[in-house]
Amino acid sequence: MKSVLIIAVAAFAAGAYGEWVYEGKWGSTGSADGEFYQPTGVAVAPDGRVYVADTYNDRVQYFTAQGSCLGKWGTSGSGDGRFNRPCGVAVSPAGTVYVVDTNNHRIQYFTPAGSYLGKWGEYGVRTGWFEWPRGIAFAPNGNVYVADTGNDRVQYFTTTGSYLGLWGYPGRGEGEFDKPTDVDVGLMNAVYVADSVNNRVQYFMTEGSFVGTWGLYGSRDGEFKNPYGLAAGPGGPVFVTDQANARVQYFTFQGSFVGKWGSYGDGDGQFKYPCGIDVAPGGERIYVVDYHNDRVQYFRPDNPAVVPSSLGRIKALMAD
Repeated sequence: MKSVLIIAVAAFAAGAYGEWVYEGKWGSTGSADGEFYQPTGVAVAPDGRVYVADTYNDRVQYFTAQGSCLGKWGTSGSGDGRFNRPCGVAVSPAGTVYVVDTNNHRIQYFTPAGSYLGKWGEYGVRTGWFEWPRGIAFAPNGNVYVADTGNDRVQYFTTTGSYLGLWGYPGRGEGEFDKPTDVDVGLMNAVYVADSVNNRVQYFMTEGSFVGTWGLYGSRDGEFKNPYGLAAGPGGPVFVTDQANARVQYFTFQGSFVGKWGSYGDGDGQFKYPCGIDVAPGGERIYVVDYHNDRVQYFRPDNPAVVPSSLGRIKALMAD
């Protein structure tokens, strides 16, 4: 079993560190099923369902892997199960769906089909409270990490919202943030944060000890203009939506630039302010929310033939 797992991870990592190409899309502007109004967040469930935070429609929609609409929930408001500009979404291994209800300054969570289960948070700077939170991630150890954007910090909780800890402070130094927009947990449980206005990614130990950072303002390889979303794939790669550069860049788990795709526009594989991003559990697809095009696009690795000899390549990359 261990050797099978190693080969599976190696196969994905070989794809992740190669080229990614356009595979498909869904969505258009509107409020009908399968339509969006400036969507922001995306998360892929263990069963392959794709959940999208349909931000300005104040709802969550969910789909098959290729974009057939399966259901939706939510309407405008502040009551249980209602939303005010939801921006982030994450799914636990058990299928529980966590939604960042941004303008209500809280987290709500639901069954896979959208039945309300609970909530936590309110507006403010106290521990467990939020100001305009955006990103959310579910860690393998069961912790829930939230990018508390307006408070320039990351907070983490149990699965039912009991406060566990936080780190961050406004600034440009190590472990400081300027409007962090997303968070994810990757290889060796490293916690990656899109530090948007500082145009960089920072990463930490699970309880917030600073490990490293990469990125500068610009449009060259490895530079960013307001990075928004990030996703850490199995095997180590980190994918970042480089919003104002209208592209996705990807890196080794320590931040060395590997590749990129995308340009500004509304054609296949182009973006107008890409936001949320997530990797399917098997690594066969990457989903990107194309905010101003009101759609989701998905991509696949362009190297179908992967052999065990790729392990040497993976070891070299993981030793980065």
